[in-house]
Amino acid sequence: MSQNHYSTIIIGAGLSGLACALELQNQEHSDFLVLEQSDKPGGRIRTEEVDGYLLDEGFQVFLDSYPTAGQLLDLPALNLKKFEPGALVHLNGHLYRAMDVFRRPQHIVSGLLSPIGNIFDKLQIASLRKALKKTTIETITQRKEHTTKEHLRQSGFSERIIDTFFKSFYGGIFLERELQTSSRMFEFTFKMFTEGSATLPARGMGQIPQQLAEQLPPAHIRYHTAVEFIEGQSVYLSTGETFTADQIVFATPINITRSFLPSLRLPERPWRSVTNLYFSADYSPLGEPIIALNGDNQGLINNVAVLSDLSPHYAPEGKSLISISLLGLPNQEGLTDEIRKELRSWFGAQVDKWQHLATKAIPKALPEHLPDAAPLPEPEPPYFLCGDYLESTSIEGAIISGQKSAKKVLAHAKN
Repeated sequence: MSQNHYSTIIIGAGLSGLACALELQNQEHSDFLVLEQSDKPGGRIRTEEVDGYLLDEGFQVFLDSYPTAGQLLDLPALNLKKFEPGALVHLNGHLYRAMDVFRRPQHIVSGLLSPIGNIFDKLQIASLRKALKKTTIETITQRKEHTTKEHLRQSGFSERIIDTFFKSFYGGIFLERELQTSSRMFEFTFKMFTEGSATLPARGMGQIPQQLAEQLPPAHIRYHTAVEFIEGQSVYLSTGETFTADQIVFATPINITRSFLPSLRLPERPWRSVTNLYFSADYSPLGEPIIALNGDNQGLINNVAVLSDLSPHYAPEGKSLISISLLGLPNQEGLTDEIRKELRSWFGAQVDKWQHLATKAIPKALPEHLPDAAPLPEPEPPYFLCGDYLESTSIEGAIISGQKSAKKVLAHAKN
């Protein structure tokens, strides 16, 4: 059994753990080690290649207006590909266009005439857009919280636009269609969409954590290294090794952190789950880089996107990669056939020729973020926490949390 000592050990190489390590490195605090039980960085953000297709771990996007993430990442190197600012909404057997007319003014008339909400809804979207562009993120985080649905109603939106647009669009972001997520999260994401674009790295979402990890010396990250338990300042590994550290950062999901620190009494935080189906086709059913939403509020499908419409790297030449997102974890038996049946009302008989590539059922896709959640307890040093569950449940929130925990580590190390 070997003994190894570090100033700081970070458990977990997800975005928050990597951001913590990078902040320590940038502050010349280089005596740290990141321990990751899997084979690559990223946590819940991963991409695997299957027969020439790039399959992300569920349908995810990167908002290029994230201020902190944008500073930490080399965005040009990611070669971000943008979705159209808006969506296609499947309603009563038709696909209607709902666009950001400030960026796509050619769609003003069709937008006003579409059955997705009424004229007052569309004016309210413009008003909300203008107001949030002037509002800082700090102000949003201090506002009184209620559910997103309550916020939309109080803002004057009709039940029709809530049902036909917001439930599916924000259902794909929050992974729940009842819009019970905090209004702060709604305003934050609405502001980010207003100020930028939903994008994908040209070679998959996994390029984001990979780029962060590549900024660290290889010797500072150990993969395939599971932590068995923590005792005092000792970290016991499944390999039989024991490491010690002056500070230990838990960059792990809250349920894993609870198991390491039972005396902290972290509350159970429910997870939002999602199921993603990938299909291959000879041509795209959409023909443009846009998200298609289920506005009927019926069936299993929440949204459809053709990822190869954004980046050809997502599929082999001459093929299209189609992503279908379902909220929750429906029964897997017969699921592919059931989804094909739903898709026929969207795209017709062509769906029968699509090849099913994979189904990814992700039970712990996103921590629940309800309004007025009780503040989480913080451990006493030498223990520190980070993760998106401590901030906004987003890429931006994960990175901000990692940087905050690094600053706490540095302050403790100076004492």
